[in-house]
Amino acid sequence: MSEMTLPQGREPVLRVVPRPADCNQHGDIFGGWVMSQVDIAAGVVAARRARGRVATVAVNSFQFKQPVYIGDLVSFYADIVRVGTTSITVSVDVYAQRNPIDVETVKVTEATLTFVATGEDRKPRAVPKES
Repeated sequence: MSEMTLPQGREPVLRVVPRPADCNQHGDIFGGWVMSQVDIAAGVVAARRARGRVATVAVNSFQFKQPVYIGDLVSFYADIVRVGTTSITVSVDVYAQRNPIDVETVKVTEATLTFVATGEDRKPRAVPKES
């Protein structure tokens, strides 16, 4: 088995360390906490591409692969996989780095979300063409 590392040549969209308030009664980080961070990371990428406001309209897929623990450094990598007329679909890969003395990196989550670009009136608007 090869040792996993963070994706090379890419910067994470978001990096965060979960706190004790983010865990369940068993000491693992709430899945809902991970989901909210994924939504934030994907939303950053979608809003940048839409050049403005976006709203989450679908969680197309979400797979938890490993638990996240208190003190893990959690990194969120997001990429656009599809741009429609008003929508943007984003894929997010989440990695945790744990044990600072002998760092172990694990992929903890994969997800795909779809956003719709909205105007100030919060109604769908066209995603601008890439320039």
